[in-house]
Amino acid sequence: MGEVIRFVSKSEREGARLIREARAIYDSVFPPSDPVREQRDKVSASHMRIGADVHHGEGGPS
Repeated sequence: MGEVIRFVSKSEREGARLIREARAIYDSVFPPSDPVREQRDKVSASHMRIGADVHHGEGGPS
C-alpha cells in the first residue's frame, strides 16, 4: 500500500536508454578495471532501471 509511483515521460525513458547504450559501448572499448567503479556503475544502472520500468500514459509499456 505504501508504493510510490512516479511518472516517467517518454523522452526521459529515451534519454535513460541512450545513456545505457553509450555506457555499454564505452565499457566494451574501455573495460572497467576498478572494482569500486564497477560496483558504482551497477548501482546507478539499477536506479535508472527502476525509473525506466515505471510506465504510465502514452500507450502503456513499451
